Amino acid sequence: MTDFKTQDLIVGTGKAAERGALITAHYTGYLADGTLFDSSHSRGQPFECVIGTGRVIKGWDLGVLGSEIGVKLVQKWGIELELPAFDAMKVGGKRQLVVPAHLGYGERSVGKIPPNSDLTFEIELIDVKTRD
Repeated sequence: MTDFKTQDLIVGTGKAAERGALITAHYTGYLADGTLFDSSHSRGQPFECVIGTGRVIKGWDLGVLGSEIGVKLVQKWGIELELPAFDAMKVGGKRQLVVPAHLGYGERSVGKIPPNSDLTFEIELIDVKTRD
């Protein structure tokens, strides 16, 4: 099994992502063998979602929100996972996530993603909107 990993390719300096925020991001997703399975760039439009509320795969929630919030999410989900310490993404940042299958789509096949697939994402955070 692959471990969950993050690597900041560019550290953002803007607003930090927080649970319940509407984020706007460009991303590219790859299977473990390097095969591209999805990209917001190819659609010419960034992806928007509310982060930290289960609207995206667990690996995205963890990878965008950072380990401080991530530890709470892992407890809520009732899974065993050791998270390395890392900060929430900030606007302008680009982060690579290595997402093991159980934090991705698990045993489900989704689009070009076979069941039990470990995934790699490159996420560029464009905007974070909160209610404050």
